[in-house]
Formats: sequence, C-alpha cells, structure tokens
Amino acid sequence: MPPARYPRAKARRRLRLALAGVALAVIVAVVLIVTLGGSSLSGAPPAANAPETGAGGLFHYDAAKSAQYTARATAGNGQVLFSKSPGGAIATAKRVAAFAPMIEHAVAGTNIPANVLEGLVFLESAGLPDAVVADDPANAAGLTQILPSTASLLHMHVDVSASRRLLAEIARAPNAARLRSLQRQLQAADQRFDPADALAGTVRLLQQFESMFGGRLDLAVTAYHMGPGNMQQILADYDGGNAVPYVQLYFDTAPDHSSSAYTLLSSLGDDSSLYWWRVLGAEQIMHLYRTDRSALTRLQTLETSDAAGGSVLHPPGRAPRYASPSALQAAYKARQLIRLPRNASALGLAYDASIGSQAGHVGAPRSLYEGLNAVAIKLLIRMAAAVRTLSGGQTPLHVASAVADGKYLSAQGVYDPMAQTGFGFQIARRYRSGAQAGAFQAVLDRLESLNLIAWAPVGSVIEVTAASDAAVWRG
Repeated sequence: MPPARYPRAKARRRLRLALAGVALAVIVAVVLIVTLGGSSLSGAPPAANAPETGAGGLFHYDAAKSAQYTARATAGNGQVLFSKSPGGAIATAKRVAAFAPMIEHAVAGTNIPANVLEGLVFLESAGLPDAVVADDPANAAGLTQILPSTASLLHMHVDVSASRRLLAEIARAPNAARLRSLQRQLQAADQRFDPADALAGTVRLLQQFESMFGGRLDLAVTAYHMGPGNMQQILADYDGGNAVPYVQLYFDTAPDHSSSAYTLLSSLGDDSSLYWWRVLGAEQIMHLYRTDRSALTRLQTLETSDAAGGSVLHPPGRAPRYASPSALQAAYKARQLIRLPRNASALGLAYDASIGSQAGHVGAPRSLYEGLNAVAIKLLIRMAAAVRTLSGGQTPLHVASAVADGKYLSAQGVYDPMAQTGFGFQIARRYRSGAQAGAFQAVLDRLESLNLIAWAPVGSVIEVTAASDAAVWRG
C-alpha cells in the first residue's frame, strides 16, 4: 500500500534577507578551514595565487565534513530567527519556554527529542498558540501551524467557521474573563488552538514521516514544512528514493550536479530548503536562553544591527572600521586593504562608474574607494567565476561599491558599517538572462549556507559581507 499523501505545507513569502552566520562560539564550534596559498593581491593577482575559478570547488560535498556543513548551515541561516520573531528572539524564547512541560509530555515515550519539537514551535508560531496564517483559520494555525486538512488526517476536530467567529470575538473581548472563556471555546471548536493537542498531533505526524523516510528525523522535520510528497520527489531525483541525510541532500545538489533535485528543492519558494537549519538554530537560541542569557542578548543585538547581518561576522572591535580618508590611506599602506583587480573583465567582474564618485566632497582621491580587504576580493573573484560557469555566459558581475570610510558615508547620509571594514561591498542586480540570475542566486545561497557571507537585497543592489574565511573554503 503506498504511503499516505499529506497536503503540501503552507506556502510563505520567501524571506530573502541576509541570513548572517552566528559565528560565536556559544552557538557553534569554530570550524577550521584549509587556507588557500597566497593571501595578498596587488592589482591583478598572479594566476598561481588566484582561488579556484570553477564552480566545482564551491559546489562540492564531502561527507567527511558533514558535521561542519551542518554547523555552518545552522549558523549561516539564523538571522531570520532574530529579525522576524515577534518581539525579538528573547521574547519568543520566553514564550516557547513556557510550553516546556507540555512539550516534554508530548514526546514522552517517543524518539522525537523535546528540543527538536521546541525548535519547531519557535519557528512555526514563535510560541503564540493563537497564531494564524493570513488571519484565516482555513490556513495553518496554532502552536505548530497545522493545516485543517492535515488535522483531519490526524483525527483532530476542526470547525473553521466556528474558529473564524471566535477569533473575531477574541479580538473584541471586553475583559480578561471573557477572553479566557472565548479561548476555551476556540480550543474546543478547533483542536489546533489547544497547545497540548497541537503538540500531540505534531509528534504523531513527525513519527509517521520518520517511518516514511527511513527513520531519519532530519527528513521528517523538513517534510513537516515542505510536505512529504515534495521530499519523496527530491529523494527520488537525487538517488532513487534512498533516505540520505538532509545535509547531504542539501549540499550535494547544485545547478550542475543532481540538478533536478536541486531545482525542486530551491524552487519551493517558502524557505523549505532551509527549514532544518532554522529548527536547529531555534534549538540553539533556546539553549542560550536557559544557559547564557547575556550571550543571547549580545547575539540578538548583532543580528539586528544592520540589514545584512554582517555585524555577526564582524562585530564592533573585531575588524577595523575606517572613520576617515586618512584611515583608509593608512590601511592601504599596512596592506589591510587591497586595490580592486585591474583585470576585471578577465575575472568576470565589472566596476560601476559611481564607485568613489563622491570622494571630492570629503577632499579625498577617488582611488581610496576602489579597494577591499583581500579576503573580500578573493570572494568576489570566486563568485564571478562560479556564476559564469553555472550560467554558461560571459556577463560580468557589476561591483557597485567597495570600501568606504565613515566621513564619506556620512556626507551621503548613508549608514553602512560593513562598508567601513572593507569586508562589505555591493553588487548591482543586473542580469542579461535567467540563467545568470539563477546562477547568482545559487552562489549566494551556497556561500550563505557555508556561513561565509551575509547578504541582503537593498534597492537595486545586493549588499554582501564576507566572513574572514570566506575566500578560502574548499568544499
């Protein structure tokens, strides 16, 4: 008998924020990376010192490094947990922690870890038992965001009409006593709004998915979001349906390798491919909430201090932030900054004419703003090569801005702390073909999931921050 088919998980607007890496030791272990030879560049780098230029080095999976991949992906995709949690990650952790006894009870006697279920609750509802997608209980609802059709398969009672009416009355409740009464009625009319019932139903569903996918919890949790039908198809496309670890499924598919599995995984449009990493990230937040609240507070500040989340990769005081043109001049002399390569076209790069165009307003030469940290330059070269290889085209990546000092940015009314480190730059969003756009997105996603960059769309450009080891990762 074929396995039961469950409704596809709810679609959500894809959050294309920079999901910066949580590089602090309290979150993940520091990953030792093999470095490339030759760390300095002067104009056009010598060919012998240039990083690998093919896409294969970036899109290459090594099973021996699966733990490193998991740690990096968890770190690299965590910012949304801080930037999108109602009231912030700490407030969400407090709400979720209140359900710990219920969560422990729900998983008792099963092989579902309580911390995984807790991470799922954090991600699905932010600990809000009355959470509803698009304000309509016909969509996913409750502490674990269950669809009515899925609830039916789990033999949970759901009366959508009654839920709509009661939710409207709850919104107008005149006092606390009336509110509690209406909430009890809502839980009776729709078990998705009863936290204990929602948790119990979710555990049953995860157990069914575990059985369906060879006992793999990572696949079961991911299927909870994307739907088991999608997971079955991705596994079939990848390796004939074998239940491989999710870290392998994620990192061993690429536009030029296991392309059909990659295409489906990356096309779901609701962050399904990142769901497992986000649940693991939520687990880590809950652990810090209980064991090191001050570290969590600091992390929340870093994760939300700039749009791309680059402050996590380069916290204040960790990398120099250049305040003035004279500081930039000194950095070039000390080789902290390197001029952009002169052979841009050969490397698949192009430089926007606006780079440094406002230098005259601060009495500085334009050339001061035509450089980056050597690591960021290596990253640029690698990105351009990978995009060119994957897209099969010759359209260059357009660098829209490079290093800047505080005085230069202030004269333009711009706040961009990462630009002041030399690790931050902008790439114009110009694509001559869908292939190039897809290749660029694939490269961004892979670098982000290796915790090597933070990035965010900002108007007509992509804001990128390179990690200190961003240009030296070798699969």
